[in-house]
Amino acid sequence: MSTQAIPIKIYPRLTRGRFNNWRVIAVLVTQLVYLGLPWLTWNGRQAVWFDLPGNQLHLFGLTLWPQDFVYLAALLIFCAIALFWWTALAGRLWCGFSCPQTVYTEIMTWIERWVEGKPRQRQALDAAPWSLRKLRIKGTSHGLMIAFSLVTGFTLVGYFVPVREVAAALLDGTLSGWAWFWLLFYAGFTYLLAGRLRESVCKHMCPYARFQGVMFDPDTLVVSYDAARGEPRGAHRKSESASGRGDCVDCGVCVQVCPTGIDIRAGLQYECIGCAACVDACDTVMDKIGAPRGLIRFATENSMAGRVAASDIPRRMLRPRVMVYSALMLVVLAGSMAMLLLRTPFIVDVLRDRAFLVRETNDGWLENGYTLRLVNTQASPQRVQLGVEGLPGIRLADAPVLTLPPQATRTVQLRVQASPESAGSGSHPIRFTVVSLTEPALRHSEDSRFIGE
Repeated sequence: MSTQAIPIKIYPRLTRGRFNNWRVIAVLVTQLVYLGLPWLTWNGRQAVWFDLPGNQLHLFGLTLWPQDFVYLAALLIFCAIALFWWTALAGRLWCGFSCPQTVYTEIMTWIERWVEGKPRQRQALDAAPWSLRKLRIKGTSHGLMIAFSLVTGFTLVGYFVPVREVAAALLDGTLSGWAWFWLLFYAGFTYLLAGRLRESVCKHMCPYARFQGVMFDPDTLVVSYDAARGEPRGAHRKSESASGRGDCVDCGVCVQVCPTGIDIRAGLQYECIGCAACVDACDTVMDKIGAPRGLIRFATENSMAGRVAASDIPRRMLRPRVMVYSALMLVVLAGSMAMLLLRTPFIVDVLRDRAFLVRETNDGWLENGYTLRLVNTQASPQRVQLGVEGLPGIRLADAPVLTLPPQATRTVQLRVQASPESAGSGSHPIRFTVVSLTEPALRHSEDSRFIGE
C-alpha cells in the first residue's frame, strides 16, 4: 500500500497574529449566536423557534407559515449566489474562519491543547503505550469534547422545542425519545467530524474544496507564497553573504501550523482552507530576521505574476463576474423584502360545503355553504369583519365579527345567500373579504364560486 494513502494525524502548532485573532473572534461570535439565540425571548415566546407541530417559524417578531416558505427558497438562492460571490472575491476565506467544521475543529483543538499539551507532547502521548496516565489524559480531553458536543446537540433541539422546556425535561427525566435521538445524533456527528476526523473532512468529504477551482479566477484573493522573493530558500547565517539569497529561511513553520498539513510554498492546493495560519507564522519569522512581512500573504494570481500592482487589487474586485453576482443578490434580496412588506396579514382558505350544491331558503333565496379557515399572521390580536361580494345583493346569512388571537388559526362555517335573479344556473365567481376592525388598513380577499339554481 502506498504511504500516501495512510491517514496521518496532524498536530498543528499554535500560532499568534492578526488572522489568528480574527479566527478566535469568529469562533466566539458564531458560538455566542448559535448557543445564545434559543434563550432569547420575544413577546413572551422564544425569539427563534421552528415550531414544527404548529407549522410555524418564529423569527423574533416575524412568524412564517407553510405558505411563506417561498422566503426560505429565496434565502437558499441568496446564500448560493453569495457563496459564488465570496469565492470569486476571496476564495475559501469562509472555510478558514466561519465554516462550522472549522469552528468546531478549532474548539476541539483548544480542548486537546489545554489538556494534552503542545504538539510534541500530544504526539508523544499518542505514540506511548496505554497506561493509567494516558487513559486519564485522553479520557479527560475526549470527555470534554463529548460534553461540548452534547451542548451543541442540546442547543439544536432547543431550536425546535422551546429550550427551557428541553432543559426542564432533561432535569426531571421526561425528555421525549425523538428529542433524545436528535440531541445524540447531532452531538455524535459533532464529535466524530470535529473531534476525530477534523481536517480529513475538509480534504476528503467537503464538496466545496472540489469545485472551488472552477470558481477562482486570476483576480481571486487567496493565500499565496511569493516565490520570487522567497527563493532560493535556505537558512540565513551571519557568516554568509545575503547576495542571491531569498527571504525564506526554510524553517517549515508554515507547514507546522497548517491544519491540513500542506506546504503553501508548493502553490495553491485544494486542501488549503484559507485560514491564514501560515501568514501569521511567516510574518513572525520575518520579524525575527528583520525582513518585510508578506512573504506569505493574501494576494491574487495576477498580482503575484506582476501583471497587476498590489494597489490595484481592490479596484479589480469590481470585475464583471463579481458585479453580476452582486446584482443577482440585490435582486433576490429586494424581491424578498418587497414580498415580505406586501405579505398578506391574513391567510384565508375557502372550502365549499359538498354536502349540498345549492338550497332554497324560506324567503326564496339561493344558499351555498362554506368553511373558512382564517389564520392571523400578525403578532397582535385582530377583530375582523367577514363579508362577501361578486353578485348583486349577495350576502352572508350571518356576518360575524371574529376575534383572532395573534398568530392563531380559526375555522368558521358560513352560509352565503343570493337572489335567484342574480344567481342563475351554473357557477358564479364570488369573493370573500376579511377586514380588520383593529387596523382598518389590513384586509384580505379570497376567491370562490357560488352555485346557482
